[in-house]
Amino acid sequence: MVKVLFVCHGNICRSPMAEFIFKDMVKNKGLQNSFYIESCATSEEEIGNDIHPGTRDILSSHNIPFSKRSARRMTISDYDKFDYIIGMDEANIRNIMRIIRKDEEHKVHRLLDFTPFPRDVLDPWYTFRFDITYDDITKGLNALLEHIKKNDL
Repeated sequence: MVKVLFVCHGNICRSPMAEFIFKDMVKNKGLQNSFYIESCATSEEEIGNDIHPGTRDILSSHNIPFSKRSARRMTISDYDKFDYIIGMDEANIRNIMRIIRKDEEHKVHRLLDFTPFPRDVLDPWYTFRFDITYDDITKGLNALLEHIKKNDL
């Protein structure tokens, strides 16, 4: 089983969006039993809060199932638990590294680094463009899934 953890600043916009899209994606491909998928934050600002209404709206508009959840902060033990730790932007990667201290197994990646056009996934908390974030996350998840199928399944 491949264990994937998606990480953003608050765990209410990008990382839960990636979590639910990826869960739906692997289910639609009949791979749900091959994956364990979660998301978390690098900060404590939104701990306990559910996903952002903009994230709920964009997931609903694409018929992506989601459930009520509570934001949680990443811990150092997540490094041992997960095979892939996927940050949404460079700031997330720096904060992940502050939490885990070192990445000797090369588990930490930025989501869009799996695509031909590596860059940050913009934070819709600031841009209010949940549609652009959805498109970028979907591109990154498709590339991540292909990488995992090629290397881990």
